[in-house]
Order: sequence, then structure tokens, then C-alpha cells
Amino acid sequence: MHEITIIGLGAGDLNQLPLGIYKKLKNATHLYVRTEQHPVLQELQTEGVTWTSFDAIYEKNDQFENVYKEIVENLLKLSAVNPIIYAVPGHPLVAEQTVQLLVQAEKQGKATITIEGGQSFLDPIFGALRIDPIEGFQLIDGTSFKRDDIQMNSHVLIGQVYDSFSASDVKLTLMEKYPDDFEVTIVTAAGSSEEVLKKVPLFELDREMELNNLTTLYVPPIHEKESRVKEWQTLREVVAQLRGPNGCPWDKEQTHTTLKKYAVEEVYELLQAIDEEDDDHIVEELGDVLLQVFLHAQIGEDNGYFSLEDVLASITEKMIRRHPHVFGDVEANSTEQVLSNWQEIKEKEGKKTSKSLLEDELRTESSLLTSFNYQKRAAKVGFDWPEVSGAWDKFEEELQEWKAELVSNDKEAQTDELGDLLFTVVNLARFYGLSPELAMMQANQKFKRRFEYIERCVQQNRGSFEDYNLEELDQFWKDAKKLERQ
Repeated sequence: MHEITIIGLGAGDLNQLPLGIYKKLKNATHLYVRTEQHPVLQELQTEGVTWTSFDAIYEKNDQFENVYKEIVENLLKLSAVNPIIYAVPGHPLVAEQTVQLLVQAEKQGKATITIEGGQSFLDPIFGALRIDPIEGFQLIDGTSFKRDDIQMNSHVLIGQVYDSFSASDVKLTLMEKYPDDFEVTIVTAAGSSEEVLKKVPLFELDREMELNNLTTLYVPPIHEKESRVKEWQTLREVVAQLRGPNGCPWDKEQTHTTLKKYAVEEVYELLQAIDEEDDDHIVEELGDVLLQVFLHAQIGEDNGYFSLEDVLASITEKMIRRHPHVFGDVEANSTEQVLSNWQEIKEKEGKKTSKSLLEDELRTESSLLTSFNYQKRAAKVGFDWPEVSGAWDKFEEELQEWKAELVSNDKEAQTDELGDLLFTVVNLARFYGLSPELAMMQANQKFKRRFEYIERCVQQNRGSFEDYNLEELDQFWKDAKKLERQ
């Protein structure tokens, strides 16, 4: 048997209910309602209509998901005995999770359902707010939505806000994007004689919201870029405009090649901010790095070769593919297993080729990084010292060769031997798990800090470097070191 007729009670009072639906409800012998908190049911009660509600299930469950599952389980059991009518607020197919679960049950052959009547709450809300949905709108479940679900340039309607706790969660989530005092509208019983629209600042939402089944929160759209700076799309619009016909001359001239040096500089500045442990500075520098990504993506789109979506698809697919222990059924209980799986997957992705193993490891912006990459790649195929002692011996050998060459006047040979020596230093760094690029960057920063201290000491005293000998300047250097240690 398992026959279930699902009826929508509409968004307002009895006057809005179609005559045919009214008759079915009046004549129902096995009527069940998700909740009796609805004006149609209150009026039908005065006419002698009786029903069984599932309100008690809400009271014994903490999670709405469990509530909906239990209601559907009860409906399936009841329909095994007699055909039943199940009434829900609004339209059965708009923001009604129990109906979606019943639809799934029907697909599995567990029930036969019929869906009838019920004006959704959307039409009267559009009328009450005087908005046109073609401008773009979102209907969001207040019990489960996340910050990134919101599109700030759309009309946003949030339903399923049942209590002060869910209202508080909605408020806090919205405040991650919107200003605390942003004006929102609480819409209650739209289209009925009890319709109420109440505008409140966002931070007062959970104190002002009237909570019932006919309440919806409306968040108006924001069209100004300056007020949508927390959205990814806004940055994309800004970058596109900068490179557009009426944009910035400098931005319009940039290419992938001309931007290379800026990408390196921004990454170095980010590393410096991380070393400083300055969160505000990290935020700023991450933004600068992100700008480089968006600029390159926009150049790709302008040239017709690729877009930001291609960039997103590439990295997202790679992360899913290389983390089967998270997104698949592979087990990896340690970092070592993760790295091993990662390398194995990466090698499977690589295409067979006759080119050199080192060909893709060149980094034109950094000789140190290129050296590090070359050595790491060679080590993977066994071309490496078995122990770090071999690397130390090679360092001593190259140091002596450089010293020997320094007595000559052959600058080319001296430079060649110096390169060999630096190459062995990079190799030692690799053996000890250190980044020579980062080490050099930190050394430069350290020198800059200490030398600036010397400059300040010179200016505060005699005023000119010519007035100091090397011993005095070196003392300033030592003072700078002491201050850093303190």
C-alpha cells in the first residue's frame, strides 16, 4: 500500500488555500502534519478538522536531520496500514526536507506519493519586499548554510530559522561577510492579513527575530564593489576592470613574463611576514600573492588560452587525486605514508618522455633554488652521497680548489670554483633538510637589520661613516647582535 498524499498548506491563512485542497483537508480521515504551528490548521481546527502532528519529535531531538528522518520513518509505517495525507507548510517541494526524503523513498520503491497544492512562501515574499527575482536571488536553509554559500550581489532569503540558537548562528555567519550594522528584514506571514516586515541591524537579529514557521530573513543585495571586498568575485571584477579598456595603463601592459619578478618579490615578502609572526602583515602579503594569481589568470583569459576556472579546476582535481586517504578509500595514518602516496601518484601522472630529468627544475629567478632542485632530482635516481660525510668531504675539496685558484688572476676560473663551492653548500643544506633559498633570504634580512642599526648609531653620534674606523663600526654590529638576542 504505502500511499502518501502530500499537501502544501500554503504560505498564509485559510483564505489563500485553493478550494480543492480545503475539501481534501476537511474530508481527510488519516491526516498527519509536520507541525500544527500554521494559521491554516488553526482555522481548520475551529471547523472540527483533526490531525496528528509530529511536533513532539522536534522536542526530543537535537538535530533537525534526525527529526526529518524520524518523521519519514513514521509516515512510511503509517502508510503501510492506510493511505494517508501528510500536510506541510508552504509548497511541498520548496524548503521541505521531509518531502525530499519521501521522494527518495519513492525512488527506492518504498512508497507511492502524490504532491498537491500549496503556494510557496516565495511569491508573497517577493510581493511584500517588492523585489524581482530575475535580478538574482538565493533561497538558503538557515540550519546548514555556510559563509561561502552567500552571493552578496543577490537577493538572499534564509528560511528554516526555528529558534534563537539558529538565529544566532545565522547572524554570526552573515557577519563574516556583512557589516555588523547591515540592515536586514525579518518577514513574517508574507501575503496574509498578519504580514509583518521588520528591519533590523544584523547584530540585533537573534534578539529581534520572531520565530515561527512563517518567518523568513531577507538580506538585500550589495552592488558596490567597495562593500563586497570579502568576496572572490569582487577581486576578479577589479582585476578585469584594471586590465579592461578603461583600466590602468600599467596593468594593461603586463604579461606573464613581466610579472615574474613581482611574483618572486611577493612570496619573499610573505615569508618575511611569517618570520615576523605578524598576522596583519601576513594577511596583507597573502593578498599580494593572491593578486599575482588573479593577474596571471586574467592575462590567460584576455589572451583566450585559459581562465581562473581552469586554474581552480587544475588545483582542485590535483588535491582530490593526490589525497585518496581523504577523498577515497586509501589508508594513510602517518605523514610518511602520505608523502609516499603523493610521490607515487605524482609519478603515475607524469608522461613518459625522453627529455632530461632536470629540464623542468630550472628556476630562472633563483640560482640557489635551481641548484637545490637539480640535486634533489638527481638524488631520486641514486646520484647522491650515501652519507652526509661525503658531502662534507666534497665541500672541503671545493673550498681548497677555490683558495688555490684565488692566487691566480683568472677571474673566470675563480668564479667557476666559487660556483662549485656554493653548489656543495646547497647540497649540505639539502642533506640537513634546510632551504638554502630561505637561509639566504634570512641572512639578507639579518644583515639589513643590523646595518640599519649601525646607520642609526652613526647618525645619532658623529653623523658620518667617515668619522668612524672599522673597529668602532664593528662594535655597533656587535651591539645590534646583542639587542636581537635580548
